[in-house]
Amino acid sequence: MVRENVSDLISFLAVARTGSFTRAAQQLRVSQPALSHALKELEARLGLRLLNRTTRSVSTTEAGERLLRTIAPHFDGIEAGLAALTELRDKPAGTVRITIGDQPAESILLPTLAGLLPAYPDLNVEISVNNGFVDIVAERFDAGVRLGETLAQDMIAVRIGPDMRMAVVGSPAYFAGRRLPQAPHDLAEHICIGLRYTVQGGISVWDFEKAGRAVNVRIEGQLIVSNIALARQGALQGLGLAYLPEEYVAPLISTGALVCVLEEWCEPFPGYHLYYPSRRQHTPAFAVLLEALRYRE
Repeated sequence: MVRENVSDLISFLAVARTGSFTRAAQQLRVSQPALSHALKELEARLGLRLLNRTTRSVSTTEAGERLLRTIAPHFDGIEAGLAALTELRDKPAGTVRITIGDQPAESILLPTLAGLLPAYPDLNVEISVNNGFVDIVAERFDAGVRLGETLAQDMIAVRIGPDMRMAVVGSPAYFAGRRLPQAPHDLAEHICIGLRYTVQGGISVWDFEKAGRAVNVRIEGQLIVSNIALARQGALQGLGLAYLPEEYVAPLISTGALVCVLEEWCEPFPGYHLYYPSRRQHTPAFAVLLEALRYRE
């Protein structure tokens, strides 16, 4: 195969997966004009248009999508094969990229890495904290972390934490002079702190269940935040009720800094899972991290 074809195919793969010349150029560490020129050269040699370009987005044409499906597994296989050569070293080496929310990063991932990384000095872990949904294939992550209820069917999922419960909490100052909610519909009488995980996303719905009866509540309030740390702080400041993982606020409940309500409506649900594409071959570095994170009751 002509060398320029390999280089240009790698460029095409980056643009097709990220949907952006800017992000692809950053990933490949080349200039955006050089990347655009490489793609035009590839299209000229093939006599086909591979990408639809607009001022806001980039998408593959039918020919581009067919090329993507054809070449992606081969390049992924080459990357995995090169990474697997680290098996010949004394210990696994390389970088594992993970996208994860702030709470599981703090409560699960970092404590695991504290015991793992000193034993594997050539293992590097890059953590990208994002509470929204991330396309780990397009963004070139090795894995992501999500709650078990939200996993896509084409992903392999490994449990890394126990079942969870949510908790509705507010400060004693907030509840002073207010009636405690007895059922989810009572939240209409309260100020609630909204959580928006991404700029484009809506405010998260509060999900409740009791004796098989599920209730979803769209809350209202004066404060909207983008991470659970701010929601917890807002609750402590008396700015409203927050809906947070129980373990995240348990110490504050035990000291009386926060008051928990609607406990009988907050039933356990599947906890955090590490997920990754079913077609992706494990590298030794990823395998050792996966085994360390695996939840054992």
